[in-house]
Amino acid sequence: MTGNLFDIKIGYATPKNPIALAPMAGITDSRFAFRFRNAGMIVLGSYNLDDRTNDAAQKEIARGRKEFVSKEPMEFLESELEAAKDLTTVAVNVRAATIEPYIEAAHLAKKSGAILEINAHCRQPEMLELGVGEALLKDAPGLCEYIREIKKTGVVLSVKTRANVVNDVELARAIESAGADIIHIDAMPQSGEMQDFPGADIRVIKRVRNSTGLFIIGNNSVVDFESAKDMFSHGADMVSVARAALSEPGIIDNLVSEVSSFQKLTGWYNAPKHICGGGDLRALAFCCLPVKPCALHGALKQAGITAEEFMKIKTEFARKTPIEYGEGTCFGSMTWCCKITKPCFLRDGALTSIGLSDVEYMQIKKRLSEYILKRRKNKG
Repeated sequence: MTGNLFDIKIGYATPKNPIALAPMAGITDSRFAFRFRNAGMIVLGSYNLDDRTNDAAQKEIARGRKEFVSKEPMEFLESELEAAKDLTTVAVNVRAATIEPYIEAAHLAKKSGAILEINAHCRQPEMLELGVGEALLKDAPGLCEYIREIKKTGVVLSVKTRANVVNDVELARAIESAGADIIHIDAMPQSGEMQDFPGADIRVIKRVRNSTGLFIIGNNSVVDFESAKDMFSHGADMVSVARAALSEPGIIDNLVSEVSSFQKLTGWYNAPKHICGGGDLRALAFCCLPVKPCALHGALKQAGITAEEFMKIKTEFARKTPIEYGEGTCFGSMTWCCKITKPCFLRDGALTSIGLSDVEYMQIKKRLSEYILKRRKNKG
């Protein structure tokens, strides 16, 4: 449906677009997922991998919750991977009380070309008592040991987390250092903030984006393209849809269509907001020269880059690229111009004069953002 429009790569996984179906215990299995095959990724599960988690799930079912329970968990997992393998990029969200089942599941996932996702998200008391789900967030050393051992299999590994349980930046950095590829963040606001800030806590996505190079899947309250775009513009590489898929089965097809149109129009579907609009550090690519007091200086301080270094980095990148030019723009070069979705007749005139399209301009700005952050990382 979208071809190579997005060029998303996570190890051996190549999702066709940045829209995912989220795991929902007792709901998201291969049969349910079939109707959402246009998604770039389907995350099945959560599946229980051992007797202890299956027994805990039985207790949850007894009190009215939905869960997947199986007498032969690995055979069940393998059958689910086989049933879903031709739909799209597949991930399996799993739970276990010890490391061995994770390792076995990782081998099955890799063999199938799927992603393995550690469930560090479930907060049901029966699971917490086993040290499973959200309990892993409070045991970062244990979680990181799981990650290191699982990654020895070569599987592409995701960790599903819940925001505002522990320090999200410290957690994400630990997950990245341990070797995980993806962080799937349920951006749930703090309980006291839910009334004041309905929906997702977008600030968490931004903080993790500014602090790690992990592939970020944003989750929570993705109900339309505006809510998805809000997550994208704060640093999410992909968004996942959960309960909205139950109430509106066509939502994923609609989101895929809209984000594809936006990508064709702009060339950078998850371009950040401008720094002065609250954007993450990728937005340094859109900032002008640091010649007046503004939010840029705070962002540079956070990035550990001086104003002089910033000017040098952007000038070095722009040399011999089309954005080096821009006579008539504010600073004589499109290196310092803003994103294409912000109206500017000076920038647009410069683009027209050199025959550079909006999409080409934004793709160069995306490479510029990567260059700036790489220099920041090397400096650090």
